[in-house]
Amino acid sequence: MPGWEVRDPLFLLVALAGPLVFWSASRSASALRYSSLRLARGAPPSWRGRLAWLPAALLAIAAVSLAVALAGPRTPDAQTRVSREGIAIMMVVDHSGSMQARDLVKDDTSVDRLAVVKEVFKRFVAGDGGKTSAGRPDDLVGLIAFAGYADSLCPLTLDHGNLLSIVDDLQIVAHRDEDGTALGDGLALAVERLRRSKAKTKTAILLTDGVHNTGAIKPDQAAELAASQHVKVYCIGTGSDGLAPFPTVHPFTGRVTLRPTFVEIDERTLQDVADKTGGRYFRATDEQALAKVYGEIDRLERSEITEIHYLQYTEHYPLFVIAALALIGIAAVSAATVFRSLP
Repeated sequence: MPGWEVRDPLFLLVALAGPLVFWSASRSASALRYSSLRLARGAPPSWRGRLAWLPAALLAIAAVSLAVALAGPRTPDAQTRVSREGIAIMMVVDHSGSMQARDLVKDDTSVDRLAVVKEVFKRFVAGDGGKTSAGRPDDLVGLIAFAGYADSLCPLTLDHGNLLSIVDDLQIVAHRDEDGTALGDGLALAVERLRRSKAKTKTAILLTDGVHNTGAIKPDQAAELAASQHVKVYCIGTGSDGLAPFPTVHPFTGRVTLRPTFVEIDERTLQDVADKTGGRYFRATDEQALAKVYGEIDRLERSEITEIHYLQYTEHYPLFVIAALALIGIAAVSAATVFRSLP
């Protein structure tokens, strides 16, 4: 039978005793002496006589059934459980005014830095259909956005669909009093969110295109906090370092034009933060480089997958035991009644 197996196949050898049981049970224990069998030979045999072997056969089948029961017939469950130990990843994204620069997509100045970052972010979390990334389906992922201050937009969650919707809604700060680069505050808030997680591996991916210039917590302080909580920080410096095209509105005509504007990335600080926490610093000057950076982080931080095969079986030996007992009972009753022999 497909899918069936036995726990102790050696017990099947006991089934070889079936013919012996049949032979022993069918032997006549005694005989009556008659002067002549001439008259009996001419008489037609009755159905009882023809089936006199039946009780012995039933006992032989019962012996075989008990042998099968001892062997332990069973069918394994079709399902296998897989335990995946996910990673808690907090994405820390700069959405300050400098993210308006149009330098990450070559030959296309219509796309700002944040739009590119959001697109690569989504591929990192959700994957790209298996072409280069499978995404992070087993990982808790959250989002911290920072400019002049840090804001926790999404807690650590496995609901990546909701997370990506929040990412789609993320915008560059519009008011001057909200602008700035509170890099330390953003990282510290991410560490606080990760600290509460029960995941064994905790990671923060910090992306910025500027220099820390505001906030209550300095980057080195945030790095020390991360190290104390065993949070590994990967830092990404994105965009040009120098002149980058920025959209500028003409005060009289209202037309939007691109004007080269000086921008700067504090690579030394980002490198120090990564070093203190056991992470790495990456530099990405265009969309392709940024995608490669996230791809590298994706390879470095993978979930530990442990497949646990629970070999649970459905045991069938009770059926064979019941069948054997029923056959023994039928054989005993029939031998004492219908197929009773004399004396």
